[in-house]
Amino acid sequence: MVEGLTESFGHQVVLAQFPVETGPNFDSVVDLFRMKLLKFAKDGSGNFTEEDIPADLKDKAEELHLKLVEAVAESDDTLMEKYFDAGGLSEDEFKIGFKKAVAADVIFPVFCVSALNNIGVKRLLDIIVNFCPAPNERGDVKTEDGKSVKVDPDGPVAALIFKTVSEQHMGELSFFKVFSGTLKTGEDVINTRDGHTERIGQIFILNGKNKKSVDAVPAGDIGAVVKLKATHTSDTLCAKGHNFKFPKIEFPEPIIRTAIKPKAKGDEEKISNGLHLLHEEDPTFLYYQDSELHQTIVSGQGELHLQIILKRLHQKFNVEVEEEEPKIPYRETIRKTATAQGKFKKQTGGRGQYGDCHLRLEPLERGQKFEFKDEIVGGVIPGKFIPAVEKGVIETMEKGVLAGYPVVDVRVAVYDGSYHSVDSSEMAFKVAASMAFKKAFLDANPVILEPVYNVEVRVPDEYMGDVMGDISSRRGRIMGMDRDGRFQVIKAQVPLAELYRYSTTLRSLTQGRGIHTRSFSHYEEVPPDIAQKIIEKAKKEQEES
Repeated sequence: MVEGLTESFGHQVVLAQFPVETGPNFDSVVDLFRMKLLKFAKDGSGNFTEEDIPADLKDKAEELHLKLVEAVAESDDTLMEKYFDAGGLSEDEFKIGFKKAVAADVIFPVFCVSALNNIGVKRLLDIIVNFCPAPNERGDVKTEDGKSVKVDPDGPVAALIFKTVSEQHMGELSFFKVFSGTLKTGEDVINTRDGHTERIGQIFILNGKNKKSVDAVPAGDIGAVVKLKATHTSDTLCAKGHNFKFPKIEFPEPIIRTAIKPKAKGDEEKISNGLHLLHEEDPTFLYYQDSELHQTIVSGQGELHLQIILKRLHQKFNVEVEEEEPKIPYRETIRKTATAQGKFKKQTGGRGQYGDCHLRLEPLERGQKFEFKDEIVGGVIPGKFIPAVEKGVIETMEKGVLAGYPVVDVRVAVYDGSYHSVDSSEMAFKVAASMAFKKAFLDANPVILEPVYNVEVRVPDEYMGDVMGDISSRRGRIMGMDRDGRFQVIKAQVPLAELYRYSTTLRSLTQGRGIHTRSFSHYEEVPPDIAQKIIEKAKKEQEES
């Protein structure tokens, strides 16, 4: 495993401990800081005893200890000179050098820990406290506009909200890190996102689920505060008269999406409120109500992530939902120019309805959306009815013609028509325009467009062939490949319709070692056989409804 880490991340990876045994029997490590064998209790207490390193492990321990000391010495020219002069480093020199090397990302120490059995955790925390750099030893913190903020408990207050949790009996609990000054209960601070004032209420220090109330939190420490009025994750709070704004936290884009619907009628509002609060707690989870497709879409970082979110929705808000496949936002367009007449004439005994217009439809370049032209001359259609013609066209485009999807990238010109001085009305010309548009659209070689996404897949070399084959089977196009250490980065374009649950398939193909990101690229034509299935499915759904 260490060889794999070194191969992936370079020789900056160094062992700080190594296990005596691995697997179910793991309970002891050789600690290269103390040069002792640490044997941990198997009762889950985390306690350990120190012993001398066994003779059969002594040579290995000394060799790895030397590598650790050399890695620290190589991180600093002064230390390197002392190392060569004295043949080693004193304990203080090693400690100072190790701190600097970790802070500068020059070395990456590896520890042996079992969180499940609480083995090695206590020692790891001791090393973090004693050997890793404190917040004020990592240098000044930079604001969004490049200003430097000194990590100083006596400076002006500046804190970043990095997490929000909704608790049933407390309301919102906002987790913060203080970068400057000391945040105190009862203090008034400014939210620099919008300038509103927040009064700091009860402050807690948290240890797991346990909360300890405190009066103040100094720079470098983390705490939580309850019932802020309008402060959310990534907001900065600072003292009045200052305008520090720390960079917003960059959250990863979602890689999986699904649609949900309530199991019980009338739960829509409870579901919406629940999803909103869950998003506040976890910004990597997104949701929206798709008015076009009439679905609630939720998206996140993986299948397990969404399962946990929906489970929490049920547990915290007592609502149940069912998952369904998200509909695809297809579009309709044309490939050639066509013309048609729409004539609406209705006589019912009283005042009739009369509207008559001739439309010409022309394809536009992809992404141009819609253009309307008035080419009427001689007043064959009075100017007051032209807006009604355009409105009739737009309403028809929104509903679609082939399969009920919005029409895009079309120029529509009204160039001829007729009217009746008594019976013509805006409603009649709207209907006539809709009739003309549908006729011309069907004569203009119509096609269905589908959204295509840029997909970037990062996989180990040995799985590259399987992943590329899978992408091709999804109608994807390989756009290029880059090497990143032992990994290959495959760049492709894949239709959104073929990406449902892709993260699950990728995990299966790569034994959980492949990851991917996706982003919308463009719309392009659906193959005729698939387009026909889409049209038939749409007609069937219309008949059933």
